[in-house]
Amino acid sequence: MSCDRVGNLLLTKFSSQGASDLCIHIPASIVFWLLKHLPVNRDPQLKAPPAGPGITQADWESPYIPRAQYVNCKELPGAIRMSFVLDRKPDLTVVLDRGNVELMRQIMAMYTKDLIDLDAQ
Repeated sequence: MSCDRVGNLLLTKFSSQGASDLCIHIPASIVFWLLKHLPVNRDPQLKAPPAGPGITQADWESPYIPRAQYVNCKELPGAIRMSFVLDRKPDLTVVLDRGNVELMRQIMAMYTKDLIDLDAQ
């Protein structure tokens, strides 16, 4: 994940088994919603997932990366299914195991100081 300079988007790159990496822009409003709703790891034995793909300047400059309009999440046994509705490509559904969910939650939490929460009350 990488934050834009304005503080309203995270560029997120998902690495999947047997397919190429996928990038989407996630608006800050979705990031803050996810942080309120993703479960926090309570298992001290949880292993970290392998390192994910890097984000480059070319990823930021690509005009083909879609923007998430909203996300639907469903908790599964040991995983979370996230279905992103995108603005200009077919919707993207990812299934993250507990280790990846916790990694995503921690990275998003690190970026909260750089993001602007327009829905904050």
